[in-house]
Amino acid sequence: MSDNQRPGQGPADGKGGSGGGKRRPRRRRGGRPAEQQQGDKPKRKRNNRRGKNSRGGRNQNNRRKSQYQQRHDSSIETRDETSAGGLVVSGMAEAVGPDGKVDMSRIYVALIGRLDRRGRLLWSMPKGHVENGEHQWKTAEREVWEETGITGEAFDTLGTIDYWFVSDGVRIHKTVHHNLLRYVDGVFNDEDPEVTEVAWVPMSELMEHLAYADERKLARIACDRMPDLARKEAQAGRATPR
Repeated sequence: MSDNQRPGQGPADGKGGSGGGKRRPRRRRGGRPAEQQQGDKPKRKRNNRRGKNSRGGRNQNNRRKSQYQQRHDSSIETRDETSAGGLVVSGMAEAVGPDGKVDMSRIYVALIGRLDRRGRLLWSMPKGHVENGEHQWKTAEREVWEETGITGEAFDTLGTIDYWFVSDGVRIHKTVHHNLLRYVDGVFNDEDPEVTEVAWVPMSELMEHLAYADERKLARIACDRMPDLARKEAQAGRATPR
């Protein structure tokens, strides 16, 4: 070994030494060997993330776009539908105390429960389709009787909900009128095949029972108005039938 030769180096004759030997490609930090950078393109790694540009993201966007087009495409048949129903209320006059205060836990409303596709019991207000020439109050009374078995008398409007949906290629604009009905008589039955359960619910617990946000908004309106309505019932001497 010569004085100028480092340990591990061969003789400077090109055989394995630093003079003429083939050097191993140097790797750049975080990259590929220099020869590979200048040669063939590397294979692209598959992106498994379900981001906006992934296949799943595109499919979801396409579905949303398709639904939007169905609802707004002027070439699709459009139909209007109207329903009516509401809350049957019992015990209004009896809930008024001697001092005029109203105990909301003594006022009861009738709700129906239906099972959804997941088997969950969802509570809502009874309602149904308005027939031709039928006043929506009469519809509410009829549908309440058909779905619950009890008879109610509509005495005040509560509010209206409207929404759009697509069914069998038809774009439908649905309007649902909700009312307040005074309990007259009757007992619950389960003859309606679309109704799973019927129950009296204290008005103080109404908000937590209803499954749909739009109906909860109407329930809030009913709860806010109920003290004044109950006092009017008491002043008129309308006792709840037992």
